[in-house]
Amino acid sequence: MKKLILVRHAKSSWDNPDLTDFERVLNKRGIRDAQFMSELLQKILPVPDLFISSSAIRAVSTAKYFADTYDVDFENIIVDSGIYDRGSKYIINTLKKTDNTINSIILFGHNPDITSLASYFSGQYFDNIPTCSFVGIEFPFDIWENIEKENGRLLFYEYPKKYLKKEKN
Repeated sequence: MKKLILVRHAKSSWDNPDLTDFERVLNKRGIRDAQFMSELLQKILPVPDLFISSSAIRAVSTAKYFADTYDVDFENIIVDSGIYDRGSKYIINTLKKTDNTINSIILFGHNPDITSLASYFSGQYFDNIPTCSFVGIEFPFDIWENIEKENGRLLFYEYPKKYLKKEKN
């Protein structure tokens, strides 16, 4: 059985108009949510075998919070620019190429890809995966190449507003 945890990056700041979309950093709420949600995931799931992140600053920052919670060195996170700008098909192909000794992957990315992949892989409809939310899916196979062949089973779907009060940036 393979497990995939899809994480949408935490809330980012729009305060600096000089930064490109790629360069946006986490805002106060994003930092709070990343810390809380990483601790929540740790209670649900043992340390994933592989961390993969978009190369955008807000995604890498979110991945760092989760890695720190799991005591995983940043050097062990695969940072992939294609997750930022190449779409769902690229992500699927990346997952299909994963070594089969890896049983669980946590992937940090962006919408609309995270939402569409959560729906596609779980066979359940998600309208919008909010920032710093995560979706866990378990697949009934042992070879990552089969990830497009059949739906997985939704294990969990957690989002910050389920637990934390709404707060201004």
